[in-house]
Amino acid sequence: MKQPPSVLLPLLRSPFQGELLAWLFLHPGEEYAQIELAKRFDVSASTVTREVDRLSAAGLIVERRVGNLRMVSADTDVVVARPLTELLALTYGPSAVLGERLSDVAAVEQAYIYGSWAARYSGEPGRVPRDVDVLVVGDVDEDDLYDVARAAERQLGREVNMRRVSRVAWEASAGDPFLDTVRSRPLVQLKIDRGHGR
Repeated sequence: MKQPPSVLLPLLRSPFQGELLAWLFLHPGEEYAQIELAKRFDVSASTVTREVDRLSAAGLIVERRVGNLRMVSADTDVVVARPLTELLALTYGPSAVLGERLSDVAAVEQAYIYGSWAARYSGEPGRVPRDVDVLVVGDVDEDDLYDVARAAERQLGREVNMRRVSRVAWEASAGDPFLDTVRSRPLVQLKIDRGHGR
């Protein structure tokens, strides 16, 4: 099934291409098996293979074989690596960075990006947002969220706003005007990987 073009970065052929590039370039020096990438992005192995073939042919990624595994990583020596990384951080970076950073914070049960970034990610037209709004579900320490937001801002080059809500409030069917609004608009759930290690 062909994906629609990327709204966050219309230069790209598809949102998956943006997600993959952002993941690789915002984790420089790390390499990933293609099967691991297929699981992370919930796409078929053949979709990953096609994209890796294209990016490898363009000289944007490096690949090597380890037994039957095809390992890939960003080519940080290519002349466009720095500007491409900056562009990816501003567009697809929030989904590549925020879930991983929140994975290290105790009591995070779920996390979602909402607001204008989530709307662009979901295909609504408009300018690339200046900030990113994140809703964190759980009894999370506010200082920990503050630290994550500041670290993410440095990596993404934009403001990150985090708001905490209890599990009970999030699961309530209605009544809170803010949460009702958040639920009525696009949400992008962040992948929280416990025990992944940074």
